[in-house]
Amino acid sequence: MSNKALSNSADLSRRDLLCGGAGMAAVGTLPLQSVAQPAIVSSQNSRRNQRMNYVTTRDGVEIFYKDWGPKSAQPLIFHHGWPLSSDDWDAQMLFFLAQGFRVVAHDRRGHGRSSQVGEGHDMDHYAADVAAVVEHLDLRNAVHIGHSTGGGEATRYVARHGRKRTAKLVLIGAVPPIMVKTDRNPGGLPIEVFDGFRKSLAANRSKFYSDLAAGPFYGFNRAGVEADPSLIQNWWRQGMMGAAKAHHDGIKAFSETDFTEDLKMIEAPTLVMHGDDDQVVPIGDSAPLSAKLLKRATLNIYNKLPHGMATTHADLVNKDILTFVRG
Repeated sequence: MSNKALSNSADLSRRDLLCGGAGMAAVGTLPLQSVAQPAIVSSQNSRRNQRMNYVTTRDGVEIFYKDWGPKSAQPLIFHHGWPLSSDDWDAQMLFFLAQGFRVVAHDRRGHGRSSQVGEGHDMDHYAADVAAVVEHLDLRNAVHIGHSTGGGEATRYVARHGRKRTAKLVLIGAVPPIMVKTDRNPGGLPIEVFDGFRKSLAANRSKFYSDLAAGPFYGFNRAGVEADPSLIQNWWRQGMMGAAKAHHDGIKAFSETDFTEDLKMIEAPTLVMHGDDDQVVPIGDSAPLSAKLLKRATLNIYNKLPHGMATTHADLVNKDILTFVRG
């Protein structure tokens, strides 16, 4: 093939990609000028029309979401932990879908399939992104269910954006009121713990995630607990789908954000669930303190359960959430 033919072939391939995977048959039957033009139009239209299963926030971030079940049913909205994605809720979404609920979950900005933007990785943006999804789908009388960092996100959303659209709130192994040790929170974890997270993430994110999933997250480092390689691999997969910058900034968001005033503002009945062997968000400085700050809290403490109990003990967690939601 001549150099000129190679050049033309490369131009065709680039134009085919810009057109969103348009077939080569179309390229072969239309002049190059005609083929390139729809790509520009398509790009302009994509800014006006939302992609399927995405909502665009006011600052231009595309948030991916799942929305399953009858649109007329009560919605349950799931908020995932760091550094995961909405896939971490598979066991809950399938269970509650079978119970007749509408189930919705999103990938936080910088996580999973959402935009890997460099900015906005803080609780205020996280909560505003949730509001964008809720308003886009016009979800009302919703139950928000948040795990770990997602518990902080759900707390801030309900307090600052969603009081009129929220029926109930569920917090599982959640980070509120605040994780880091301060003068006002002497029982918190030293900042050096979270600095260590950042250092490990920057040095070798893949290894850090594997070690975290294989150890404290699911309690697989405890004597007599058999590790499940499939859970470890799935945790690692979800983490590596996201952006290192989002995850690095997210450590500050989940560890240093103070949710005290948010918890005080919430009127909705709230179920606070926590394992007493949670090695990631220690129970002594989390769930009981949140329950005291909430106006209408029910506190469930689970003997010897780990941080990732919604996965390792999904049947128990699902049953208790169902009882709370229907109560």
